[in-house]
Amino acid sequence: MKHLSVLIKPASSMCDLRCQYCFYHDVSTHREVKSFGKMTHDVMEKIIDQIFIDLNDGDRVTFAFQGGEPTLVGLAYFENFVAYVKHHLTCQKKKVTVSYSIQTNGMMIDEAWCSFFKANEFLVGLSIDGPKTFHDENRLDVKKLGTYKRVMKTKMLFDRYEVEYNVLCVLTQQMARHPQKIFNFLLKEQIRYVQFIPCLDDFECKSRSPFALTPEGFASFYQMLFKLWKQELERGNYISIKLFDDIVYLLRTGQAAACGMLGNCQAQYVIEADGSTYPCDFYVLDDYKMGNLTEVTISEMGKSAKLNEFLHDETNIKSDFCQKCRFIKMCFGGCKRMKNSMYVNEAQTYCGYQSFLSKNLAQLQQVAMFFQ
Repeated sequence: MKHLSVLIKPASSMCDLRCQYCFYHDVSTHREVKSFGKMTHDVMEKIIDQIFIDLNDGDRVTFAFQGGEPTLVGLAYFENFVAYVKHHLTCQKKKVTVSYSIQTNGMMIDEAWCSFFKANEFLVGLSIDGPKTFHDENRLDVKKLGTYKRVMKTKMLFDRYEVEYNVLCVLTQQMARHPQKIFNFLLKEQIRYVQFIPCLDDFECKSRSPFALTPEGFASFYQMLFKLWKQELERGNYISIKLFDDIVYLLRTGQAAACGMLGNCQAQYVIEADGSTYPCDFYVLDDYKMGNLTEVTISEMGKSAKLNEFLHDETNIKSDFCQKCRFIKMCFGGCKRMKNSMYVNEAQTYCGYQSFLSKNLAQLQQVAMFFQ
């Protein structure tokens, strides 16, 4: 039995926001084709056909949707997608468990979307960059206006329709200076599940972006956040913060719950709107293309030279700084795309993750024992 996970970009790099730090805008500008437009019905059916070829009784498959902004393809696309998957399950009579997730900025969401998400048990990631001040500073619409009020209206709809959702927050260097404000926001808005994504520098940048998180910013933010989080946990109020959850899981099981957490990449099978497939959402670039899913199966891509090269790139852990670190077995260099935002600084003199673990590992071990 296996669990196959694919990430589909049905609207390619198209988006109705103009976020100051958008990493996928940067990725797409480094390709020969910046946007593949909206996925056609024919491509949608072909990629589902190809995925089901590799599925057997007892297997699980997760269809995740991301962008750009995936809801720009319209609700009908997702209704047709789910219907075609059900058609496969019925006709092939395979006992396959199917789950769905989607990452959205919330701008297109109305009651019809909420009813659909609820009926089909979608796990929704909703992008909210903390309090209004921070959110409206970076998450702007095409008119350069803040979107906080609109995204919070979507959150209220999710609460009303009991849609399962978590919050995705892009952690900029500016936000990292205010962990107390961020945590107070989580408590005030009763956000139970949150993931902070480090704001990354652009590919091949000549100067560092003012938004990009530094290892020093990462450490200071999470050290205070952990203190606040643990205080709430001791009061019986558990809030799922993904980094803390992932470390606790690693301490309990010895296994990584997140790609790149132990330095080794995993094939994610990121599918662009034309069917082109890549090994990682951070590397949807021409040099990493494994093929087109309308033409070859997932299992065939799994044997490709492109994927093998990507998975066995060990440039992360060649520095003396990392080799001498006492936490190397909990990291092995970490995610190579995030190395400049949460791991080792350019001078190779400081690691944000090392600093965080050195101050909090003992308490994290206590939490891990609590959750045994």
